[in-house]
Amino acid sequence: MSDWLRGPRGGLALAFGGDAVRYGELADAVAAAVLPSGDGLVACPVGTDPVRLITLVLACLERGRPVLVGGDAADAERISAALPLGTELALLTSGSSDPAGVRRAVARTNASWLASAAPLAEVAGIRANDRIAVTGPLHVSMHLYAALHALWSGAAVGDELSGASTLHATPTRLARLLEGDTLPAAAVVAGAAMSDALRERAAARGIRVTEYYGAAELSFVAVGRGGSLAPFPGVEVELRPTAAGRELWARSPYLALGVVGGGMLRRDDDGFATVGDLAEPVGPEMFRIIGRGDAAITTAGATVLAEDIEARLLALPGVVAAVVLGEADELLGERVVAVVELDETTDATAVIAAARARLSTAELPRRWFVSAIPTTMSGKPARGLLRVALAAGTLGPAIPSTSERSGA
Repeated sequence: MSDWLRGPRGGLALAFGGDAVRYGELADAVAAAVLPSGDGLVACPVGTDPVRLITLVLACLERGRPVLVGGDAADAERISAALPLGTELALLTSGSSDPAGVRRAVARTNASWLASAAPLAEVAGIRANDRIAVTGPLHVSMHLYAALHALWSGAAVGDELSGASTLHATPTRLARLLEGDTLPAAAVVAGAAMSDALRERAAARGIRVTEYYGAAELSFVAVGRGGSLAPFPGVEVELRPTAAGRELWARSPYLALGVVGGGMLRRDDDGFATVGDLAEPVGPEMFRIIGRGDAAITTAGATVLAEDIEARLLALPGVVAAVVLGEADELLGERVVAVVELDETTDATAVIAAARARLSTAELPRRWFVSAIPTTMSGKPARGLLRVALAAGTLGPAIPSTSERSGA
């Protein structure tokens, strides 16, 4: 069987949409899969049935045929010639800051994902008798990896929370799942930093949370519990000073080969790479992610980080999700704007008052909007869509902070 299929032939492998597939059945389907003629990039577009997607990806990896996940035949034709030599897996992605869904392809080898399988199983405590729930579409890299990792572990993977022992989710998705009755005993959370309030909610439900920081371009970089992260096994981390803060660079066997279509990935001659995220040390070999350097807002001569403010807003009672944006201002250069999603019992004025006690004058949003936060397909807040809505004036009525009412 494939390097990714390590469960017994009679064991449950996949359970999506009510369909159960055993390991033996999946292995036979992979062996029998018919790929397009030639040796070109095989397209696996958005909307592909999960079982079909996994079968097709495994068949391509097994036969040394490059596969494009999340793109159609036209996408495959567009990027094929630009893919780095040795590409086995290309993942079409759009960043959360891209309002128009600009598509980029992250190119990597199969070995770069396989290398991290054993370390993740160890740090997250995933075993062969587990049942894993993925909470997003499989054409998104973190969810596809979660599904393949479950198969590598010999576990079962599907889309149902009922009966699952571990789920994979973004913080936004986990926050919404915590409102329900059925939750596994463990969660692997990535895609953005968790707030202390969300950790407390998960702990109150008895959920053991493993947090990791990574990116489609870097794969796993750091892991931990309680907000403080340490390098993921096999990863070297350097925090390099920049004007915006300390930029995180990583070197590991998990890095992608490259990105087609732009993006934030940068490399140096020593094998380190970065996507521009900033971090700050919190102890020996420990740090926390504070945001992306390109999310810096310069207001009244001070530079603040949108994601840092968001983390503090998410710690406030009643805040379900939050996005902070910079808006052009003739006097300030930029002013800080917050879009918050609140639970049904929370009033915006109470949140603004609480924020005033937690944030500095530069960090305090000058305008507030209460709205449901849209998300990308990977479950991250869709900053780009909110930025467009802010510019178009379609976010609804703004709730000014006290500082704006007073003209400060």
